[in-house]
Amino acid sequence: MIREDIRNIAIIAHVDHGKTTLVDQMLKQGGVYRENQQTVDRVMDSNDLERERGITILSKNTAVHYRGHKINIVDTPGHADFGGEVERVLKMVDGVLLLIDSFEGPMPQTRFVLKKALELKLKVLIVINKIDRPDARCDEVVNEILDLLIDLEADESTIENPILYVSARKGTATLDLEQPGTDLQPLFDAILKYIPAPEGDAEGPAQVLISTVDYSEYVGRIGVGRIVRGTFTEGMNVVHTNLETGVTSPMWRLGGLFLYDGLKRVNAAEASMGDIVALYGAEDISIGDTVCDPSCVEGLPFVKISEPTVTMTFSVNDSPFAGREGQYVTSRHLRARLMKELQTDVSLRVNDTETTDSFEVCGRGELHLSILIENMRRQGYEFAVSKPKVIYKEIDGVKCEPIERLIVDTPQASAGAVIEKIGRRRGTLEHMSGLDRVRLEFLVPSRGLFGYRSEFMTDTRGEGIMSSVFERYEPVKGDIPHRNAGALICFETGVSTSYGLFYTQERGTLFIGAGENVYAGMICGQNARPGDLVCNVCKAKHVTNMRNASASEDAMRLISVHPLTLEECLEFIDDDELLEITPKSLRMRKRQLDHALRAKARSRGEGN
Repeated sequence: MIREDIRNIAIIAHVDHGKTTLVDQMLKQGGVYRENQQTVDRVMDSNDLERERGITILSKNTAVHYRGHKINIVDTPGHADFGGEVERVLKMVDGVLLLIDSFEGPMPQTRFVLKKALELKLKVLIVINKIDRPDARCDEVVNEILDLLIDLEADESTIENPILYVSARKGTATLDLEQPGTDLQPLFDAILKYIPAPEGDAEGPAQVLISTVDYSEYVGRIGVGRIVRGTFTEGMNVVHTNLETGVTSPMWRLGGLFLYDGLKRVNAAEASMGDIVALYGAEDISIGDTVCDPSCVEGLPFVKISEPTVTMTFSVNDSPFAGREGQYVTSRHLRARLMKELQTDVSLRVNDTETTDSFEVCGRGELHLSILIENMRRQGYEFAVSKPKVIYKEIDGVKCEPIERLIVDTPQASAGAVIEKIGRRRGTLEHMSGLDRVRLEFLVPSRGLFGYRSEFMTDTRGEGIMSSVFERYEPVKGDIPHRNAGALICFETGVSTSYGLFYTQERGTLFIGAGENVYAGMICGQNARPGDLVCNVCKAKHVTNMRNASASEDAMRLISVHPLTLEECLEFIDDDELLEITPKSLRMRKRQLDHALRAKARSRGEGN
């Protein structure tokens, strides 16, 4: 049976190509809002971090109605670090809208998500967005897309499908650049025509594959997925099973069903084959489980999620300021929070270490792990993390490391500096094109990109764009220099003073200002030279009977204080350093806080 009244689609693209903005316009023109209703931009980015950073982190479900059809839409992240989100939600849909920027063209994540969609044999509708950009180059981008489709061995129907030209900001779409559109009607029509309707057995025993897990304070865990077969009704008895583990649950009662309508989840008495449904009633339901009728227990295969490439150690905070600012500070709290994250993040791995106070956390990239750290911070957790490291693999007896495909868009004047820096980091230039703005394509070890972003922004004067995606594993490329400057380290515990900082700033760049609590072994700045330097930032001016000219006091101004963000801290720290994370503070420190013990270890050749 084919359900002609439904279409299930996902919107996939590289970061910042306009997915969430297009969904905004589809909601507006799909009749979700009242005419006089006030709306916000990027309404699907409901998470605080998403709105602050302007990126999508979690995939979201919504639905619009058009000419008697219900179009279920899944908005997906564009960053490669959240590729696991994209991979699993593709199991819920029958087709995808592949969005491509009219200037940037296909980027690394475009290739990644398109490859995943083609592997699942999903229908692909190509949409070129931002056609109102003054620097749009639609014809060239079309040729690049066709080259990419041929390279990925797409079938003829995908290549022959019409290409839509869209301005998500204006809410217009057209099939012909010569005839500007007035609304998104051509896009909706193309979805109905080229994206297949869900097909399956509507009368058979009920079966749904869980692709996403949500949580509610009222009903507990909520599983979201597309019904593959049959009909689910509220209160019916079901079981859930997992094809990979072979474990089947005891029978449980379906507490309730939700269907998506606009921005809301609405209660439903029943849901049938083809519907994207949210259901609850079992506390142990997980991503990849199949919920089905007890009379026909059959697990459905789940998509294989790409393995993590970066690892960090999360440990209990043992600094002199431990426990002052956090609500959850013990290893039991830390372990429980990480295990909870595993239930909803399929790309994450958490392993125990030799000590009970530390955990190895593996993810898809620095951004993936830094978002987890920031979320835990905001929830009141206090802990310490190590420098990010890549995960090595042994392939055919050879030690191999992850290699990323890096694409850089930069002004021509900066191209030489970028090529030189990436060359030092063991990267190889694969392709170069463009005149005024140059596009460079590299293959570079993942560890070579640690700490490079801030350097890149300096070299390109803030005008460069860089993005990367995991390509493959290759034999280890050799040593890569990480940090060519040392750290300024606090000499004693106390409160930093303007007097102490004024004489320290001559040695490098300060990370802290006056009046901040510091402890011995804490990093307060970057040394201008190689090697670490211990400084007394708590030094106070001696009080004497001599009168000082007021001008000498005014001259003591701090000129180079640069507080670091979370990502900058993770880029800065070295192997012998930790980053202390609390809800209120970020403090970099040496693993060994005692200066004398650090000096002895250094003299024995053990590092700082």
